Amino acid sequence: MIYVDADACPVKPEILKVAERLGVEVTFVANSGLRPSRDPMIKNVIVSGKFDAADDWIAERAGTGDVVVTADVPLAVRCVANGAQVTGPTGRIFDETNIGMASAMRDLGAHLRETGESKGYNAAFTQKDRSAFLSALDVLCRRAMRADGSAG
Repeated sequence: MIYVDADACPVKPEILKVAERLGVEVTFVANSGLRPSRDPMIKNVIVSGKFDAADDWIAERAGTGDVVVTADVPLAVRCVANGAQVTGPTGRIFDETNIGMASAMRDLGAHLRETGESKGYNAAFTQKDRSAFLSALDVLCRRAMRADGSAG
C-alpha cells in the first residue's frame, strides 16, 4: 500500500504511474476534496479539518510493507518508527539512518523562522525533483514488497 499525504502533493500522477506498473494500492489522504477515481486500486480518504488529522490517519495505519509519501517530517518520523518506507515528493528518502537529523533540521529551521533569522522560502519544484521522486518511489515500493513478502 502507498499512503499519500495528499494535500498539496505535487507528484500524484507519478505515484499513480508507479503504483499501476507494480500493481500496488494507493490511498490518498487529505483534509479537502480529491479527484475521484474509478480505479479500484485507488482510494481517497477525506479526514476532518482538524490539525494533523491526515497525518494521524496515515501514521495509525502505515507500517512494514507500506510506503508513505509526505513532505511532513513529523509524519515521516512516525511512519519510519512504524517500519514504513518513506519518501518526500523530491525523492528524499527518510529512514532510520537519517530521520533524526531530518527532524532536528526541521526544528532548527522552524526556530530560525520564528526568530526572523530565516525567511523560510522553499525552492521551486523541478523536473529533476520529479525524476528523483520516481526513482525513489520505485525503489521503496520494491523494498516494501520484499519486507511484506509480496515479491521476490
